[in-house]
Amino acid sequence: MKKYNIALVGVGAVGVEMLRCLKQRNFPVGKLKIFARSARQMMVDNRTYNVEAISDNAFEGMDIVFFAGTEGETGAAVVYGPQAVKAGAVVIDNGSDFRLKEDVPLVVPEVNADTIKNNKGIIANPNCTTIQMVTALSGIQKKFGLEKIVLTTFQATSGAGRSAAEALWQETKALGEKNSAETSYRDIDRVVYDKTKSPFSAQIAFNAIPQIGGFGDANFTSEEWKTVKETHKIFDDSDIRISTTCVRIPVFGAHSEAVYFTTKEKVTLDQVTECFENTEGVVFAKAQGDYAMPLDVENKDLVYVGRLRKDPFEENTFWIWCVADNLRKGAALNAVQIAEKLV
Repeated sequence: MKKYNIALVGVGAVGVEMLRCLKQRNFPVGKLKIFARSARQMMVDNRTYNVEAISDNAFEGMDIVFFAGTEGETGAAVVYGPQAVKAGAVVIDNGSDFRLKEDVPLVVPEVNADTIKNNKGIIANPNCTTIQMVTALSGIQKKFGLEKIVLTTFQATSGAGRSAAEALWQETKALGEKNSAETSYRDIDRVVYDKTKSPFSAQIAFNAIPQIGGFGDANFTSEEWKTVKETHKIFDDSDIRISTTCVRIPVFGAHSEAVYFTTKEKVTLDQVTECFENTEGVVFAKAQGDYAMPLDVENKDLVYVGRLRKDPFEENTFWIWCVADNLRKGAALNAVQIAEKLV
């Protein structure tokens, strides 16, 4: 089997998960290079990796370069991505910088792998919330079309990075230390928030924060607009009416979504059920009460769908509940799957 020289830029939570996915899926890696802002050694699953300081000529001889780090004008993908392409590599970027550019494929392999061949050196990984939803609904979109989606997300702290998940843990420990075991529910001192130690705008422990990203058009957040624009691009249908509310909840890993959708074609509950049972990348729970929760899907690779029911007041309109590991299918795994299709 031909082997490919791989570079990984970024050693945060997503970068670490990419290393795991490459190893677990036996990707044909030849030479592996890992880059960050500074040189160091890192341990992942009892294996030591050398991390090099990134530089302008870092990508010579590389076939595929994964970017798993920071976004924006000073982020690694923007600064070094074009250099990787110039050196002859194909870039797979997990950030938002290239997602909506016209000549950059935005790919979920179960949904639109055919667009990979249109790349001009850069392929974009969608947002974690988008990946999860479009995977769940891809069979419905292909068979019946989608007219409308109303999405409510319940997103894990790890989606905001390692420091965010750590903030949840530290706040939870502080609350436990602050209150005795005999303290009644009503008398618990719930407040431990310290804005100097948290990446969140409010306490996350025992709380829910209905804002992910900054506010933009029509008072929707950037995270909410991502689900709209990215879904339109992936499904190649900008006529789908999509409205979203994104909420951060005190969970470490795995995002949950309540998805309300209307099909373009007339369809029965049995037809929708059969469609979910045959959708690639989806585990469908048909039985009442048989639904997945965040704790069930951490470190798993599929999208879990349950609680399918028809809206009794609207034609061709249904609810589902879906859950997926945001660091794996929502980020690292999807990027590795793109690389698998690429080679």
